Amino acid sequence: MRNLPAAGGRAPTSAGRGKAPVRIKGPGGEPLPQLRWKKAFARRRDAIPVLRKLACRGAWERPISTAMTRFRPCIDLHHGKVKQIVGGSLRDDGEGLKTNFESAHPADYYASLYRRDGLTGGHVIQLGPGNEQAARAALAAFPGGLQIGGGIRPENVESWLDAGASHVIVTSWLFDGEGRFQPKRLDAMVGEAGRECLVIDLSCRGRDGEWVVAMNRWQTPTDLRIDAGTLAELESQCDEFLVHAADVEGRCAGIDEDLVRFLAEHTDIPVTYAGGVAGFDDLKRVESLSDGAVDLTIGSALDLFGGDKIRYADCVAWNRERSNAIG
Repeated sequence: MRNLPAAGGRAPTSAGRGKAPVRIKGPGGEPLPQLRWKKAFARRRDAIPVLRKLACRGAWERPISTAMTRFRPCIDLHHGKVKQIVGGSLRDDGEGLKTNFESAHPADYYASLYRRDGLTGGHVIQLGPGNEQAARAALAAFPGGLQIGGGIRPENVESWLDAGASHVIVTSWLFDGEGRFQPKRLDAMVGEAGRECLVIDLSCRGRDGEWVVAMNRWQTPTDLRIDAGTLAELESQCDEFLVHAADVEGRCAGIDEDLVRFLAEHTDIPVTYAGGVAGFDDLKRVESLSDGAVDLTIGSALDLFGGDKIRYADCVAWNRERSNAIG
């Protein structure tokens, strides 16, 4: 394993060993296997400067403030094309696929646009196979400015970070085929990527009044529910959370306000919400609900992806105005 810097860089795997384990619960309240705290590397919002240089492969500086909700861009790839797909409609057999938009532009076109407009912290998501070439082109166009998700495992982390990703995003690999959370897999991912370069995707569906993490392109519910204990434990293992509300993703019919509020109340690391944005007012609504603690990704509603509800230029202006306001 590589030698990693002990401070300000990617956390060594020995961090947190010997500390008391904490249990988190599944949908029925049953305790799940233990995870080790790595609080020595935990980063709270109120303990860091407004601007921090990321240690992950020379990533760009990014603003972090509890007073500002940022628009974060995205590039969703399916069969090598930039698309917007209705959440949960993507299946292995292709049946029932609902595509809102397919772009004539390649992925690196969007990455170059985001770089020009200073939109750091966006994500590139590979929806199934056949997307690696397009994903690598996007990362090369905006080195250090984009995160990469889809098919991420410990054995390919190094390659994606070398390709220019600021972070790797992991979801399905953290679970077995039956949807049972595997703490040792998370330990392996932290050991390879380092906490500072890891984003945990907690995209979820509502079930029996709770939010349950869903894997396999949101088709399979897991035994991991989103509650205060889960968030408190997992945030010590990663740099950020990414949460798609799969029940409303791609429908442009309104955000899950309860989920946004819950994430703001129970997380101390950056978190990005996506799903259901119906208009520009939803950006303001997320800022109000979260007191600026939750960022927002917009897909199908954006004119950049064929939508008619929100102008990309307005989102860029929003970020600039908020950044100027906090100095």
